[in-house]
Amino acid sequence: MKKFDQYSIILGSGSPRRKALLSQMGFSFKQIVKEIDESFPKELPSAEVAEYISRKKAQAFESILSKDDILICADTVVAYGTSILGKPTDEAEAKLMLQKMSNSHHLVYTGVSIWSCNKCLSFTDTSEVVFSNISDEEIQYYIDQYKPFDKAGAYGIQEWLGHNFIKHIKGSYTNIMGFPTEKIYRNLQSFIS
Repeated sequence: MKKFDQYSIILGSGSPRRKALLSQMGFSFKQIVKEIDESFPKELPSAEVAEYISRKKAQAFESILSKDDILICADTVVAYGTSILGKPTDEAEAKLMLQKMSNSHHLVYTGVSIWSCNKCLSFTDTSEVVFSNISDEEIQYYIDQYKPFDKAGAYGIQEWLGHNFIKHIKGSYTNIMGFPTEKIYRNLQSFIS
């Protein structure tokens, strides 16, 4: 994509899913990971948490950005009712999350920050996911086989659980994977124009 050739794109994420999606979008980029504190103010509305954390991630790179760099950072949260379901810390927490979402619906928010030396753009994409009933046995099988401890809400839509139990989604599929590709592409285009 010629218009992006003059830029060096940095993916500020260790996520293999984000790496694969950005590559499938046709971009050449380097992947750099920085550990940051992903805490957020408790009074922050669920819909604003992912974008807040994506900006914190981007800020960690400010000192290393050169004039031709474009940084992309993202964060994803799952909101069930008024609760935010982050990455489960252990098997018991993963099981509890999946039991809650079984036969119910939840929202997935991905916040994205696109930054350069002199420009910052942040936005959030939202998708709704409806699960059919998932038995405890099926939840245990999924946890044992797929170890979803690196995923917000303890599941990946692109895995066994997503294939077999998602009845309906409203919004972007790739947003649920943690990287809303269409919105990112559109915002990248406006970012460089």
